[in-house]
Amino acid sequence: MRLPAPASTPGESAGPVVGFDRNELQIIFNLYGRMVAQGVWRDYAIDFSASQAVFSVFRRNGEAAYFRIVKEPKAIRKQGAYWVVAQTGLILKRGPELARVVAVLEKKPKLVMV
Repeated sequence: MRLPAPASTPGESAGPVVGFDRNELQIIFNLYGRMVAQGVWRDYAIDFSASQAVFSVFRRNGEAAYFRIVKEPKAIRKQGAYWVVAQTGLILKRGPELARVVAVLEKKPKLVMV
C-alpha cells in the first residue's frame, strides 16, 4: 500500500511511502496481542519510508528493537517482500507471505513429561 508522504521540509522530496495494508496489520497485531498477553512484548513502533515499512517490537521502553518486521515491495522477486530481523541484525525468516514469515516469532508449545 502506498500512502501519500507527510508534509515535507524544504529540500525533501514528497513521494509515495510504503506502508502496511489492513490485512497485514491484522496479522501483525494478532501476533502482537498474543505476545503482550504472555508478557513477552510491551511496546511497538511503526516506521514508513519510500522504500520500506518497519514494525518494531520492544521488550521494554528505551531498549533497542527486539524484533523488526520489514516490508520492502522492491525485494518481492528476490527473496520475498517480508522478513523478520532479530535484535542482532540476523534475518530469521524471509518470504512472500507475511503470515508464514511472522510464524517464526510464535512461541512453540513445550512438551511436559509427568
